[in-house]
Amino acid sequence: MNVISIQSQVAFGHVGNSAAVFPMQMHGIDVVAVPTTLLSNRPGYPTLRGSVLDAALVADLLRGVEERGAADSTDVILSGYLGSADNAQVVADFVARAKVRNPALRYCCDPVLGDRDRGLFVHADIPPLVRDHLLPLADIITPNHFEFEFLCGAKAATIDQAIEAARALIVRGPSTVVVTSAELADTPQGEIETLAIERAQAFRVRTPKLPISPNGTGDLFAALLVSARLRGADTPEALSHAASAIFAVLERTAIRATEEMRIVESAELLTHPPRKFECIAINP
Repeated sequence: MNVISIQSQVAFGHVGNSAAVFPMQMHGIDVVAVPTTLLSNRPGYPTLRGSVLDAALVADLLRGVEERGAADSTDVILSGYLGSADNAQVVADFVARAKVRNPALRYCCDPVLGDRDRGLFVHADIPPLVRDHLLPLADIITPNHFEFEFLCGAKAATIDQAIEAARALIVRGPSTVVVTSAELADTPQGEIETLAIERAQAFRVRTPKLPISPNGTGDLFAALLVSARLRGADTPEALSHAASAIFAVLERTAIRATEEMRIVESAELLTHPPRKFECIAINP
């Protein structure tokens, strides 16, 4: 099992590839990690060192990966935070080439664009490229609720609205739309849910809402979902596993009261979460 993961990288903390690679490795996946940024830490700390990588460098790294045959043998390309519009175009070009060379390849796009608390937190020229160039190439997308509504261009306040909007996106490319951090009209108080919507079926899984909101949870979730799919899980099984494992990590993080997720400390929980949250099929 092989994944090419194209995301940000930090020296300190757990976001981007620094949140995604280890969990995938714990599932027995060989990961080729290509950075789009190299930073000392995530934004939000008093200081921030490093920079977004120049698109020519990212393109060169991906060319090198291709020259080693990784694109031909990989099972999934996973992309996350891109850092610049030029990097988004480089990734789109790479995915398109890889899919021509390897038709069995699947592409999971985590469109890291913003959240409900901050709105869009990337440069304004990135979201249109993600929507118009990456989304049509994707087999799976994993936006949070805010990003999902942005990509759809419509509010999704109810489960019926979410399903309708997701199926409009499916017409444009991906076969599976996974919406994280969803809070809908019928979401019970004190819970949060994740949806998985496909052309003919839809599922939801609910977990308790913990009193923390660390960075990198979307990066970790996408890695866990990809891991489960590569190990043979179908959509509801993969959704259940990813939701259960990330809850276990966040629960331990809340107990430790740390700003960064306790991913390495939770190694055994990534593959065998102690509490399983079941998926429910939706029949709108």
